[in-house]
Amino acid sequence: MSRSPQRLRAFAAGAAATALLSLGAAAPAATAAPPQSTAPAADCALAGRTGWTDEGHTTDYTQFQRPLGTRHVLMLFVDFPDAQASGSTSDYYRQLAPAAEWMKRDSYGRTALDIAPLDRWIRMPHESTSYGFQRGITFEQHEEYVRQAVAAADPYADFSRYDMVYIVPAKSAAAISFSPTYLYDPTTAGITADGKRVKWAVTFGQDMWHWGFKVADHETSHTFGLPDLYAFTGTDYHRFVGGWDLMGDIAGAAPQHLGWERWKFGWIDDRQVACLPSAGSRTVRLKAVESPGGTKIAVIRTGETTAYVAESRRAVGADSDACSTGVLIYKVDTSTTTGYGPVQIVNGSPGATPSPGCRTLDMAAFHPGQTFTDPATGVRIDVGSSTPLHDEISMTKQ
Repeated sequence: MSRSPQRLRAFAAGAAATALLSLGAAAPAATAAPPQSTAPAADCALAGRTGWTDEGHTTDYTQFQRPLGTRHVLMLFVDFPDAQASGSTSDYYRQLAPAAEWMKRDSYGRTALDIAPLDRWIRMPHESTSYGFQRGITFEQHEEYVRQAVAAADPYADFSRYDMVYIVPAKSAAAISFSPTYLYDPTTAGITADGKRVKWAVTFGQDMWHWGFKVADHETSHTFGLPDLYAFTGTDYHRFVGGWDLMGDIAGAAPQHLGWERWKFGWIDDRQVACLPSAGSRTVRLKAVESPGGTKIAVIRTGETTAYVAESRRAVGADSDACSTGVLIYKVDTSTTTGYGPVQIVNGSPGATPSPGCRTLDMAAFHPGQTFTDPATGVRIDVGSSTPLHDEISMTKQ
C-alpha cells in the first residue's frame, strides 16, 4: 500500500467486467472473418488516467523510480524508547533479503535490488505509539517517521549512495503494525540527507512476519508506479485478481507480476507483445510468463484506457503452487484507481471446485477448446493447442 499526499487509502468496490463466457464449445461464428492484424505493440499501450499509481504506460518517473537496472536500497533497523530491540539485526535482514532474488527472477534479470543493511539498531526519538500507524497514518505522519529514521541513521550511513530506504522496526514495536510505502511529494522540501533527496521508502511493520519477504517486492513495486489490485472494501478482498499477482495477494498461489505489468516495467519488449488495436484477428503462440523469451502477452484494445490481455501461466518458479495453468485472460482499465479493480481476471472455470488452499478465482485459467467473448466490445479469444510452456490462441475484434 502506498502513502502520498495525492492518495490516502481509498475505499471502493469494483464493478465486474461485462462479458459472456463459453466453456468447451465455440461461440457463434462471425459473419465475415476480419483481416489478420500486424499492428505494432505501441498501438495497444494505454495511458494512465488516475494521476497516481495505475496500470498505464505513462508512468511519471519524477514521482516514481524506474524498475530497470540496479536499485540500491539501504536497510535501517529502528527501535523505540517504549519498544527496545534485543539481539542482533540479522534475523530481520534474513526475513526480507530473499526479495532481491525474487525480483531478479521475476524481471528476467532486468531489475536488481542491492539491499545493504546498516547492521545496528537506530533509536527513534519518540515512542512507537506516537507515529499514527494504529490510526491509519497520514502522509504527514508517515513522512515524519521516515525523516526521523533517516536523521537518526545519518551519522552512520551515506544516503547519497542509495536510491531508496527500507525501515525495519523491532519486533517489540507492536504499534508499527503494517508496511506502507513512502512516495515523496516533489512540490515540498521533503527529506534530504547527505545532499540527496530521500524519495522512496518502505516502512515495514509487524505484518512482515506474516507476509514474508514478498511484502518487500509488493511495496517496492509501488515505488515503480503499480497500484494495489486487492479490493479495499467488502468481504472478499481478492475478488479482482485472486492469487495471480502479488499486488493483489502477496501470499497468492501464483504471485508473479502479470505480463501487462512486465510490459509496463520494460521487463518484456514490444516485440514480445501481440497487439490487436482495432477490428481484425491474430493467431498467437504465447510462452509462459514464468519462462524467459517468446511472445508474452496478447492485447486487444477496447478503448482509450481499456484492453483485454491474454497470457500463458504455468506452475514454474515462484508460481510453482499455481492452482490452475493455461491461458489467463483479464481486463485492464488504466483509469481505475488503486483498490477499485484496475485489473480484473476473467474466470475460465467458474464451476470448478477449488483445491485446498485455493480460491475460486485461482482456478481461472482457460484450457484448449474454451472460448471467451465480450459482445459489448466485439472481443473473442479462442484457446487452441497447448504444450508444457506454450499456449496458442486466436483473438478477434469485430
